[in-house]
Amino acid sequence: MKADTQLDARGLYCPEPVMMLHNKIADIAAGQLVEVLATDPSTERDIPKFCNFLGHELVGQEQKGDEYHYLIRKGA
Repeated sequence: MKADTQLDARGLYCPEPVMMLHNKIADIAAGQLVEVLATDPSTERDIPKFCNFLGHELVGQEQKGDEYHYLIRKGA
């Protein structure tokens, strides 16, 4: 799947990646996909909780070396 937009949060630490994701999600339409790139290991916990709490779908989650990649579909 190809993301509609990307958020590069590499080099940032909690809570910045999730705060930036909150703003990015607000800027896209329901059903669109955002890819998040992060280096903070706490995103493995924080991003799934963010999606669950706010009704977004965590389509994919993967670790590539020292990076964490997420694909999130904005909920209604």
